[in-house]
Amino acid sequence: MSTSRTFPGGWSRFAPGVFVLLWSTGFIGAKLGVPYAEPFTFLCLRFVFVILLMLPLAFFLHVRWPGSVREGSHIAVSGALIHGGYLAGCFAAVYHGMPAGMTALIVGLQPIVTAFAAAPLLGERVTPLQWVGLALGFGGVVLVMWDKLALDALSGASIAWAVLALVSITSGTLYQKRYCPSFDLRAGALIQFSAALLLLLPLAFFFETRQVQWTGEFMFALGWLVLVLSTGAVSLLYYLIEHGEATRVATLFYLTPLSTAAIAYFLFGEKLTGLALAGMFVGITGVALATRKPGVVAPEP
Repeated sequence: MSTSRTFPGGWSRFAPGVFVLLWSTGFIGAKLGVPYAEPFTFLCLRFVFVILLMLPLAFFLHVRWPGSVREGSHIAVSGALIHGGYLAGCFAAVYHGMPAGMTALIVGLQPIVTAFAAAPLLGERVTPLQWVGLALGFGGVVLVMWDKLALDALSGASIAWAVLALVSITSGTLYQKRYCPSFDLRAGALIQFSAALLLLLPLAFFFETRQVQWTGEFMFALGWLVLVLSTGAVSLLYYLIEHGEATRVATLFYLTPLSTAAIAYFLFGEKLTGLALAGMFVGITGVALATRKPGVVAPEP
């Protein structure tokens, strides 16, 4: 089964919104779990449990594996970038002292970087209206995160890790769109999370103590990230990559900090200022402009 059959019929129209909501909860899960495990150890545990979950499904459902080593290699490379590089960069940047708001702001440059790269790499044309939307979307993220930005705690290591996260998620999205936009999600999950695990396992062994406090809060966070993020949200991301232009898909990541701020307000009582509310409006407007398709497009069957 390819990703094109994963969300048939009218459900596809809800995919972007559901993806943003689920992807946003990843930051909440990380906030709950990081105090009880070091970042690379936490991510390796997450990948191991995803693989253990997907293995029996792959066996009993007779999934379609890649038809060649070349195809499988492309899937593995994109997984190492999207899951390994991006998540490791985000977690390590925060671990080395970068505020989460600043990390989100740096990674929030992804849609703009993707738009610049999509033309030469994928032949996609970014319209003037989309550029306006991209600028507004980033401006919205800045406004939402304004009260959470701090420069005094930054270090060279934290900046390097955040930039690595930005480069990884951008290059991973472009790579997958170009070389392996369609594949069986169950087989692909096993390949991609295995590649991410192989990438991060040495980092956990050489640079961390690998000690874990198995508290109820940590197990809830780990379970949420495994079941909701690594299966549901990632499947939606792959569907969107296959069916949409890279720039439009990347623009959805502008909504993640906005959605995360709203969730944190209700769950943790975090402050939501008038400036942040204005930023949400600006950001949503920007995303609407950047993802708007000219003309009338018939819905997919």
